[in-house]
Amino acid sequence: MDLLKEVANVSGKPGLFRILKPSRAGVIVESLDEKREKTLIGPTARVSVLKDVSIFTDGAEESVALSDVFLKIREVHGEEVTLSVKTSSDKELIEFLAEVLPEFDRSKVYVSDIKKVITWYNLLSKYTPEAFAVAEGETVAEAASEVSAPEEEVQEAPAKKAAKKEKSKA
Repeated sequence: MDLLKEVANVSGKPGLFRILKPSRAGVIVESLDEKREKTLIGPTARVSVLKDVSIFTDGAEESVALSDVFLKIREVHGEEVTLSVKTSSDKELIEFLAEVLPEFDRSKVYVSDIKKVITWYNLLSKYTPEAFAVAEGETVAEAASEVSAPEEEVQEAPAKKAAKKEKSKA
């Protein structure tokens, strides 16, 4: 789910945002909703890129990447989680996450975190479904690109340098 590198949560603002480009005054983002409003987020705002977010676990690994949790939710619940974050009880929300990630750390993961995961998943599924489509075919494509990409870079780099030297000599 490479698309999560471009998606962020901004502290104090509802919803998710696609990171468009950095600027001197902060970062320009676009909301992931029907409006697609572009906003400048200042340098003091807390911006969390979803690719860097993970959920604490009790297992051998200390945490699981949010992208892996989203893929597991996709397997279990499909395109939308029907559980309401506003009307569901804390017990229902905890059972939801336990179904998807049984080893989550109950002392470190709060109900508010589970609500965010559900909200974020539904937003991503609705407004950027390509994030999940890419993830399904990612394993084969990644393996092929990792093998061929380094060779191409090595071959191209000397050719570019040689061309620049020829221009400067002439």
